[in-house]
Amino acid sequence: MDILHLILLAIIQGLTEFLPISSSAHLIIPAQLFDMPDQGLAFDIAVHVGSLAAVLYYLRADICALAVGWFTSISDGESSAESRMVWYLVIGTVPIGLGGLLFGGLVEAHLRSLSVIATTTILFAVILAIADKKSSQQKTIASLNWRGALMVGLAQTLALVPGTSRSGITMTAALALGFDRKEAARYSFLLAIPVIVLSGGYQVLQIFTDNQAVTMAVSWADLMIGAVVSAIMALTCIHFFLALVNRIGMMPFVWYRLILGTFLFGVLFMGNT
Repeated sequence: MDILHLILLAIIQGLTEFLPISSSAHLIIPAQLFDMPDQGLAFDIAVHVGSLAAVLYYLRADICALAVGWFTSISDGESSAESRMVWYLVIGTVPIGLGGLLFGGLVEAHLRSLSVIATTTILFAVILAIADKKSSQQKTIASLNWRGALMVGLAQTLALVPGTSRSGITMTAALALGFDRKEAARYSFLLAIPVIVLSGGYQVLQIFTDNQAVTMAVSWADLMIGAVVSAIMALTCIHFFLALVNRIGMMPFVWYRLILGTFLFGVLFMGNT
């Protein structure tokens, strides 16, 4: 695999990880349409590390406040908004963690196809549009409770299916609960942190326990380039998305998903004729 291919994949990962358009789908589509070689688990981990670094940096003030609040609550036994938010993030992460352990193999074996991606891309575009239109958009993250955290967490398990979009389905669920678009996005980005850590940890475990999991050899230089490019693109994406989402709404992403899904169905139809 040449360096331009690796940079392209890193750009795709960085741009799509936090937008409601499915990063997994955008990494699968080029491989299936253009018969590109598998980039391998090591590179997947590198670009996810880049995305993780970007969200940690952008939300560093929030993360520091959450960490201080949580440790303070442990030491003095008094709950705070920050300490409760940490537990809400845990509640929101447990369902997808369990879902990945129970159904990850099934998804990898049977659901990484263009037909599945085309279907979920269109289906969850429609659901996102409905949630965005019907949402009261009056709530902030501070008003989240454990029931809302669990609802968003359960919705997030659907992101195991390629084409759904982890950020898209969590924003959809938050909007359905009445959250402001920007607040829904911020919560989705916070929720991405433990999910990326768990996913990366599982991939590292695969590398050490299954020699067949590493499908290609990549140099440390390639991994570093992938991580840096992914981080830069993800940081740019987060900044502009949060700055503009209340102004532009979710419909540009809905229309993009509808066009992409229709295109994929067209490709599948032409391939069968």
